[in-house]
Amino acid sequence: MKKLFLFLLLVLSLTTHAQPLRVAVAANAQFVIKALQADFKKKTGIEIEVIAGSSGKLTAQIKNGAPYDVFLSADMDFPNALYKEGFGTNPPKVYALGSLIVCSTSDLELKNWRSLLTTNKVNKVAVANPVLAPYGKAAEQALRHYRLWNKIKDKMVLGESISQVNTYISAGVASVGFTTEALIYERPDAAKLKWVKVDPRVYDEIKQGMLILTHAKKGNYDKASKFFSYLQSPAAKQLFKKNGYRIP
Repeated sequence: MKKLFLFLLLVLSLTTHAQPLRVAVAANAQFVIKALQADFKKKTGIEIEVIAGSSGKLTAQIKNGAPYDVFLSADMDFPNALYKEGFGTNPPKVYALGSLIVCSTSDLELKNWRSLLTTNKVNKVAVANPVLAPYGKAAEQALRHYRLWNKIKDKMVLGESISQVNTYISAGVASVGFTTEALIYERPDAAKLKWVKVDPRVYDEIKQGMLILTHAKKGNYDKASKFFSYLQSPAAKQLFKKNGYRIP
């Protein structure tokens, strides 16, 4: 009986050890996470399973019991809210600062994008849903600052996430889209993209936050802690910088 008990403990230990670290990642960071994933595994041997989506949708999934261990949001609001409601083990931290751009595959002169958006040269403008996606919120703030939000509302195509906005831009569904600068470093055909940065003074700083979730306590807390620390390391910061993010 004792041997059986020890055997079951061993099996449970091995099963727990074999569990990959489940990381819920905001859509804007789903490409840089691949580089981080590979570097982290090389340094620690720990496997990461990535689940990508809009920060708002991932937050809803976490509240509904999704078995994620770490959450990388596109802002600090969602991680802070989750922590206050008891879904996080420690206060969230900023892992990167995002940069908003206006982007297009069309033959448009984007330097004067503010006046361009109201002309008939632009049929659709892709924006991530401001309720679900922090980059969409930043785009709304910028457009409202320039008093364009209501003027171009009929042209807007809302995406559930920045990933969907990128698809709208790439497929030509929208003449212009507001997206993350990281897109430029993700695509092999980035030379085909025309883009300009949106003045960061006209939208709130996009502080992207990370949170170790309480689910990690079920077996992956040590791995989650190591990944949390890794994301603050010089190696991780360098990868973020190479992929269009600023470092806090």
